[in-house]
Amino acid sequence: MAEFRASLADAAPDATLSPPLAALWWAAKGEWDQAHKIVQDESDANSAWVHAYLHRVEGDLGNAGYWYRQAGQPVAKDSLEAEWQRIVSTLLPQRT
Repeated sequence: MAEFRASLADAAPDATLSPPLAALWWAAKGEWDQAHKIVQDESDANSAWVHAYLHRVEGDLGNAGYWYRQAGQPVAKDSLEAEWQRIVSTLLPQRT
């Protein structure tokens, strides 16, 4: 997680990041549109989870709920930062 956070000082995410992690990287930089573009056309559950998070950031809770269901994840009730950390922590071990 520390290495991932440190990479936020870079101009772009590491090219080896999965689409969901790349989207979370952009989201942490405040680049919602860039993050959304990455996951909106992905069809895997992890991308759906990040998609849900992004719509929660946006304040569109109805749309977020749809994406949480697609991801098979419960609707997050904690802070956005806590959810971001939880998703990153879950997905980082899956990095190839």
